[in-house]
Amino acid sequence: MATADSVVRANDPIDLTFSEAELDAHRDHITSFIEEQVDAAGVDTVVLGLSGGIDSTLVSHLAVEALGRDAVHGLVMPSEVNRADNMSDAERVANDLLGIEYDVIEINPLVDAFLDAYPDAEGDQLAVGNLRVRCRAVLNYLVGNHEQALVLGTGNRSEALVGYYTKYGDGAVDCHPIAALYKQQVRQLAKHVGVPDDLAEKTASAEMWAGQTDADEMGMDYDTLDSILALHIDGGVPAAATADRLGVPIDVVETVREMYESSAHKRAMPPGPDPLY
Repeated sequence: MATADSVVRANDPIDLTFSEAELDAHRDHITSFIEEQVDAAGVDTVVLGLSGGIDSTLVSHLAVEALGRDAVHGLVMPSEVNRADNMSDAERVANDLLGIEYDVIEINPLVDAFLDAYPDAEGDQLAVGNLRVRCRAVLNYLVGNHEQALVLGTGNRSEALVGYYTKYGDGAVDCHPIAALYKQQVRQLAKHVGVPDDLAEKTASAEMWAGQTDADEMGMDYDTLDSILALHIDGGVPAAATADRLGVPIDVVETVREMYESSAHKRAMPPGPDPLY
């Protein structure tokens, strides 16, 4: 994991922001998508985890626009590694900004129960971090099944392309409303729909363990990651030309390519052998 001082930042990142007309179009497109998914599932309500981060904040805002506040149920699921201000922000979004129903459910007892059952994993930072995320997914579906609600995901395009999420954790949802948006576009659309700047611009963290930030974990900030994804992965620009355009070492571009290729299994159904007949 990189340190704050070693995080790569492009000298000249690509501006992927939308025009006002495009922002309105994406807003309408996503709210229509949420309505369509709910109708197709034959349900009336949705449930989603609220972390205090920009992704879940934007999705919850758009869900309220699409369905009304009475149809959106938020879950705030803190653990011992979550910063108190993030959990406070999650409740602020639910209570003050949106006025939706929400529950606060501590996940430490669930995590402890799993580690009591399999103590060999105690101290394994990555395994336990993923366990925390998967416990939240189980709770999302417990509430969703009980209330006959659709589980909304909060994943964006940047995270999906490099596999920066937990398989069968935050990736275990019924749909991802903001799946087409790069991270900088998520921030822009959030401001457009009225999310306060302090929430839209806060440091991103999956909070799988104490002190974690997305930039330190990936070794680059989101503007740099988004730019590499847009040019090299989605746009097909060669690695050397991408590195030259952005002003980053070519090995950074190659790292993103490796992350994209090695995480392909997360973006696909589990494989099985072809049928013999």
